[in-house]
Amino acid sequence: MPLTRDQHLYSDIAANAADAIMYADRDGIIRLWNRGAQRIFGFSTEEALGQSLDIIIPPKLRERHWQGYATCIKTGNTRYGDKLLSVPALTKSSEQCSSEFSIVLLTDSQGKPSGVAAILRDVTERWEKDQQLRRRLRELEQALNK
Repeated sequence: MPLTRDQHLYSDIAANAADAIMYADRDGIIRLWNRGAQRIFGFSTEEALGQSLDIIIPPKLRERHWQGYATCIKTGNTRYGDKLLSVPALTKSSEQCSSEFSIVLLTDSQGKPSGVAAILRDVTERWEKDQQLRRRLRELEQALNK
């Protein structure tokens, strides 16, 4: 059955968005990876598809991530569904970036969780500027208190 006009629009928007749009199945295996994800993380679609989400999760955060992911898939509940999350992410070159993202829990035809989609933005530049401002503010406060 051919795609409708709306389905083409959704597909084109998702494929070409500057933000990363990705989907991982129940096991955390990447099944969708758009151009934004390629740009932010450095992995081509071919390199990312079929890989674990571990390719973008810093090692120190993996255990916590997988505990939450398993609970979400098992229960069908997430406390993050309508919240913007801020976490470090990992690029292909093993550099850490700051990211903000939202998630969508997807279900199969029986209503059971089938995986999680995420829309992610690299906010590293803003995070670094915020850190510089905070350092400068601390320095100024210390100078005033001398």
